[in-house]
Amino acid sequence: MTHQPSTPADAAKANHTFAPDVAQMSARPSVPVSADCRCMLADGRVLTITASRRPRANRADVKCALHGAPALAERVQEVVRLARHTEARFDSRDQVVLSMDLLPAAGERGWELAAVLADRMVRGEYRSGANELYAQGWSDAWHLGRVSGRSSLAIASLRRHLAAQAVAAPAAATGSPTAAAGEPASIGIIAGGDGDSDGAAETDAIAALPAVLRIDHLGALSGHSDPASAVSTARAWFPLHSGGVNDALGWVDVSVYPIVASGGDEEDTIAAPGLDASSQLALRQALVGARHFDGRGLGRWRTVVRFGQPRFEGNSYQLALVMADRLARGREFVPRGRLIASGCSSAWHAGRVETVEGLEAKTALILRQVVEGDRVLLPKEWQAGLPAGFAAAVKGRGASVACIERIGVI
Repeated sequence: MTHQPSTPADAAKANHTFAPDVAQMSARPSVPVSADCRCMLADGRVLTITASRRPRANRADVKCALHGAPALAERVQEVVRLARHTEARFDSRDQVVLSMDLLPAAGERGWELAAVLADRMVRGEYRSGANELYAQGWSDAWHLGRVSGRSSLAIASLRRHLAAQAVAAPAAATGSPTAAAGEPASIGIIAGGDGDSDGAAETDAIAALPAVLRIDHLGALSGHSDPASAVSTARAWFPLHSGGVNDALGWVDVSVYPIVASGGDEEDTIAAPGLDASSQLALRQALVGARHFDGRGLGRWRTVVRFGQPRFEGNSYQLALVMADRLARGREFVPRGRLIASGCSSAWHAGRVETVEGLEAKTALILRQVVEGDRVLLPKEWQAGLPAGFAAAVKGRGASVACIERIGVI
């Protein structure tokens, strides 16, 4: 005996999806509740990525649950969050849930652009005008809005698939979506990168198939300039001490993009890929507190934080993080060389800098690594305990050092 779902919610649970509560949905009648984007995989299968939105209700802004593929689900969430960085409007009212009808092979990345477009369509940030949208592309710099991909072979395979589908049967027989009034579905194809020399592979034998829109940045979707030009990025270094030959200077990058004042939670505008949940929370709280100390630093930026080595313990990176953020937002004078810092705080909202452990080991590491033009910032409490001749040795190498108790007055 089989159970028949009695409500839309029951049916949704049976298919591992959800039934959006339209009554509670943010009031945007022109924005769809769900959106699909397709991608041709390397093995010839067509992957469909579905993005649905529902009231956030204190949940995560992006969710992706793929059975048996937690690493892939995490990557989908990371790609979507990073690609949002160059959107001028910030809206945290809804949660977006992404799903895949099949799983790509390990290491395959051509689906990334399809996930980004599905997310943008369901939030009304992109309107394709096509009933079926296909996308091929990936990026190592989604936070800059960049799109890459050498996708001619994939696009050629996709177009052969569409041509065969069009010849084999009408849309109704193949199960393809149809437009209003029974007209055949329109198809859009978007590919990342500038293409390659195999342009002939994209020539159609059937005139009804669409041309490929090639983009190398997300701004091109709407005919805009490269959004990377509006992203400000700064890097600061901090000593990583492990008690051995692996001691080194780690780095943290902070990228900021101006947004219309959102009035939402500042922490929601900060993304830190690669960190666990507790580390992300500590990082966000440090940045929000330090921006509060600025007086006018809140509600103005989307932020992406990246570490050269995301696996470390402790909070001595915080001063470097805060200084990189201040440099990116134009709140500090830029040093001639690197900015190297070690310090933390339990009261960033007051601009206070507090001590951290490892004075001897970290100052020794800094002294080995410092070069001309570098600026070194340490907690004020370290000043009395600095090794003899440390400050003179740093200055002798053409760098500067300061022990500070507050940010903003350096």
